[in-house]
Parts: sequence; C-alpha cells; structure tokens
Amino acid sequence: MKKIIITISILVISCYTLVCNAGAAVKLGVLAKNGPAKALKKWAATGEYLSQKIGQPVEIVPLEFDKVFPAVEAAEVDFFLVNSSMFITTKVKFGTSPIATMINSRQGKSLKSFGGVVFTTSYNDGINSFSDLKGKTFAAVKKSSFGGWQMAFKEFADAGIDPAKDFASLEFSGKHDNVVFAVQNEQVEAGTVRTDTLERMVASGAIAMEDFKIIEKKDNADFPFVCSTKLYPEWPLGKLASTDNDLAIQVVTALKELQPGDKAAKNAKIIGWTDPLDYSDVETLQKSLEVGAYSKK
Repeated sequence: MKKIIITISILVISCYTLVCNAGAAVKLGVLAKNGPAKALKKWAATGEYLSQKIGQPVEIVPLEFDKVFPAVEAAEVDFFLVNSSMFITTKVKFGTSPIATMINSRQGKSLKSFGGVVFTTSYNDGINSFSDLKGKTFAAVKKSSFGGWQMAFKEFADAGIDPAKDFASLEFSGKHDNVVFAVQNEQVEAGTVRTDTLERMVASGAIAMEDFKIIEKKDNADFPFVCSTKLYPEWPLGKLASTDNDLAIQVVTALKELQPGDKAAKNAKIIGWTDPLDYSDVETLQKSLEVGAYSKK
C-alpha cells in the first residue's frame, strides 16, 4: 500500500511538472536599439505568431544594448535577436549558436545582408575619401553598433586610420537618425550609419538625399542602397546552449513558414527567415578590431 501511495505521488508530481513546463513562457529577447516600446511594437506580433505555432506562450523581451549580454549569461531568455557582431560575442563567451537569419525588407527589397555608409554633406569639398576624415569631427551610433560603427571602423583600420588618434573628435549619438541629423546640421563633419538609413529617412521626408555625399561608395550590383563598407549577413536568431533543441526546431520551423504578408512579418518589416548564414567574417572583424568578444579592455 505504501509503495502504491509513493508511486501515485510521483506520478502526480510528474504530471504537475509537465503541465507547468507546458505553460511556461518561452522568452525571446530582442535588441531594443530604438527603445523597449518600439521593440515591442515591432516584434509583439512575432511572439503571438510563435505562440500559436508551437502551442506555448512566447514572450518578447526587449533588451537595450547594455542588457543583452547579462540576459544571455544569466539565461533570462531562451532565444535572442541581436546584431551580427553582438551575436558573435555571445557565441564566443557563452556558447550560443545561430538557428536562423532574418531576411530584411527595406524599401520593397529582400535583403540577407547589410553594410555601413559613411557620409558628409554634399557641399563639404574637404572630405572625399576615408583619408580626408583625418582631423575631422565624426559621429557614429554606438561602439557596439555593427552597421552604425564597427563596419566603418574596420574600413578605416584597413586604410591605416586610427579614429581614436586621427579624428578631431569621435562621438556616439545613440541612434542612427541622430547621426544623420548631426551631419546635416553640421554638428559634426561626417558620420556613419547602417545601410538603408538614409533611404528610409528620405522616404519619410525627414531628409533629402541630395544634401549628402557618400564617401568611398561601393558598387554592389545586387545591393540596392548606398554603401561604403563590405556587406555582412543580417541579424541572426540565437539559441542559448541550455535551450532545448526540440523547442529550437519548433521555433525555426515556424519562423521559416512565416509569409511576407503575415502580420508578424509586416510589423517587423521583414520578408521572413532562412537557415543561418555564415558569420565567420563578423568574427574576423572582431578579432581584427579587438572588439566584442576579442576586446582586450
């Protein structure tokens, strides 16, 4: 009789645990580069879509730049969506892995890669090349912004330019639009943002493209936006080492079924998702610049 009672108790506890786990929210962290409110507006529908597809609630967790690594290290999220460079840092430091790559939608174009654009005002005759930036004031987004700083930084380094020593000043404005306005208003002489930023601001009526000059513009036949750097793969969706593999398969399967016309895709301004691309060039950049996972500071 005692054995029967013990067995029944174990079964009850096991069933209770399964029910609790089944109802536990899957947490998907997203880099809130423009603040938590905008991140939720952009990605909440993706959480709802995944919840329906996998039969388990999926909670979107906005993470500002300084919150990403602590959240991943402490396993406060199960999956996370961050820029490609920040992902490499989590991969090297915390053993994460990419499970999908975002296919962006910009100005009606489907994009799996992006770059950085370096620019000044159209009437600044003193800046026509990277070398002309020496002695000039310069603005970027954040030190951890891949398209808004690190890509351009790599181009400068390859050209023998040390921004910390060669620029008259280097400031980080926090947001891509802030950099554009700083250059437009002549608060700085030049700046860098991720590709598609200028075109997006032109489309919204915030700026006119003819007011700006692109420095060392690249000729990328298959890339629709002005660009000054090498192209790198779009943002990956990362998985923590501790996240269940079967759950990851369910999430990836659902994301790859997402259609451009679905609410989740429209709100996020993406086409959909594909198998993870090769991020080795991103890791090479980090090693070369000694940033991210390879910072010696």
